[in-house]
Amino acid sequence: MGALSGILDNAIRALNRKENMFKRTRYQHGSFRLKIRAKGEQCWELRFYEAGKRKHVLVGTQTEFPSESAIRKSPKVQALLVGANAERPIADGDVLMGTLIARYELEEMPNRYSTGSAYQSYLKCHIKPRWESTLIRNVKPMAVEDWLNHLKLAPKTKSHIKQLMHVIFGCAMRWELAVKNPISLVRVKGGSKRLKRPRILSPEEFGGLAAYVKEPYKTMVVIAGCLGLRVSEIVGLQWGDFDFENQTVLVQRGVVHGYVGDVKTEYSKDHLPLDPSLVDRLLQHKARCYPTAEGWLFANPVTGKPYHQEQIQKNHLTKAAIDAEIKGEVGWHTFRHSYRSWMDDTGAPLTVQQELMRHASVTTTMNVYGKAMTDSKRQAHSKVVQMVLKDPKPASQPEKKAMGA
Repeated sequence: MGALSGILDNAIRALNRKENMFKRTRYQHGSFRLKIRAKGEQCWELRFYEAGKRKHVLVGTQTEFPSESAIRKSPKVQALLVGANAERPIADGDVLMGTLIARYELEEMPNRYSTGSAYQSYLKCHIKPRWESTLIRNVKPMAVEDWLNHLKLAPKTKSHIKQLMHVIFGCAMRWELAVKNPISLVRVKGGSKRLKRPRILSPEEFGGLAAYVKEPYKTMVVIAGCLGLRVSEIVGLQWGDFDFENQTVLVQRGVVHGYVGDVKTEYSKDHLPLDPSLVDRLLQHKARCYPTAEGWLFANPVTGKPYHQEQIQKNHLTKAAIDAEIKGEVGWHTFRHSYRSWMDDTGAPLTVQQELMRHASVTTTMNVYGKAMTDSKRQAHSKVVQMVLKDPKPASQPEKKAMGA
């Protein structure tokens, strides 16, 4: 009897092991318990299996997440569980969109501040409220398309939201949480069309506006008009970026809301030529600008950090446009659009324009003719500078008013 009992016990243990193994092949939702830390604070501990071993991870305090349902919805918990289930058979789409989004936020969110903040805004204001509680398999192309087309947003913004969802589902396929990307079939009315045509300034309008802007913001405006830089790139300039001997500048960073990051695309990082007239203006600015250890061209004397461009637009550009009697909305990107138009007026080849604008898109013309010659770029740039910085007319009262402000 003893031997038989032993055999039965061993068989039962074997069956239990198989049962436990079977259970662990199914999707893990983890379990929680409250644990008191050394400081006496109650914290949630998530318990799950990874590589066959039990894991315990502190994922938040009870103050932050009052209930288990609250902590279970946290991005950190959802991302941990998706990772823990990476090798387990999951039915196609048997995961909530909220879980997928959470893992994307933790592992794939772009590091560039302006891009990341825009994506977070799209997720928080639009994607999560509609799709967070939906299973991946229930996200259908027509439902997404209908939702997007009824959003009260510009077509270009809708297109950005659609593209973000497409990227997120691309991650789902890579993580083997989905076998197809439903967003590939979605179409947005209007595509990426603008609701309004961008305002283009004439060189005369540009000069009139600049006359009403005081320093150091006037030099920022001059750089915008002469080089067509994005405003984040202008406030991100440092004196070490300039080679005044060879009359070039390397655009290699951008600053948005005080956050220093890379330029928009890999094509945006490039050397640009500097016309001698622009070099003179820059050296004049260098002699009077607020000095910093980092060598910022446009540092706020109060903080020693780069200015926030939004406040300059609100407090200076908008007012200057009104004083110069320029109709229509004028912002920092107006100068970039105008710069592109002025190059057309100079007769600059399209390849040269694309090089000077540092656009990421590659057209047939670019593929056929290749990179523009440096001399051609310099000539096109100099023609624009001569248009922008030509001597003003004798009536310079606005200039005196701005300097005295």
